[in-house]
Amino acid sequence: MEEKEIILEVKNLEVSFGEEKVLDGVSFNLKKGENMAIVGPNGAGKTVLLKSLLGIIAYGGEVRWKDGVKISYVPQRILPEKTLPLSVGEFFKIKNITNGQAQAALASVGVTEDNFLKKKIGTISFGQLQRVLVAWALVGDPDVLLFDEPTAGIDIGGEETIFNLLGKMEKERNIAIVVVTHDMSVVYGLADSVLCLNKKLICMGAPSEILNPDSLKQLYGGGVTFYQHDHKH
Repeated sequence: MEEKEIILEVKNLEVSFGEEKVLDGVSFNLKKGENMAIVGPNGAGKTVLLKSLLGIIAYGGEVRWKDGVKISYVPQRILPEKTLPLSVGEFFKIKNITNGQAQAALASVGVTEDNFLKKKIGTISFGQLQRVLVAWALVGDPDVLLFDEPTAGIDIGGEETIFNLLGKMEKERNIAIVVVTHDMSVVYGLADSVLCLNKKLICMGAPSEILNPDSLKQLYGGGVTFYQHDHKH
């Protein structure tokens, strides 16, 4: 089998906020078309890791993307002001795409409501906003998708749509997906590898090989609660 090309190399990544070290000596690689899930307790540095990969916060160590790689990012939570004078359609125009392309992207994540593009960003529900952000990230055929809890606040039907879409995109376009999640059905159903993070790299490998009671206890400490439901491709 042909070895997949490495598109991201991370070596000894460190991030500190004042005296607090949030990430300490994290190293890993991401290959073309690989799906990686990042798991860990609250405060483990998962979102900080994604922001470091994007270069939007200061860090020590190395983050080296392959030249020419196109990256899209969906943050965990954006709460725009209700009076923000920006429609959904105008938000998509930031990427210089037509209304038809925007509607197609929205339909791919389950938003088919008439005149939805005319709605103000600040007035739609949080679940709808998350779908808008996922659709927006998929525009332009990125090579890598970075998702920070993309299904947070979305109903089960919406989660199914996004989960199935990510799997389809990966298979058809060989996109690499990095997703922060607490949903173990996403980890087992989508991820080729899982990165267990608690400020340091606790474990990394295929989910079926490394996610066991001992590694989870090391990662989370005492009781472990995961949100699970079945996904179907």
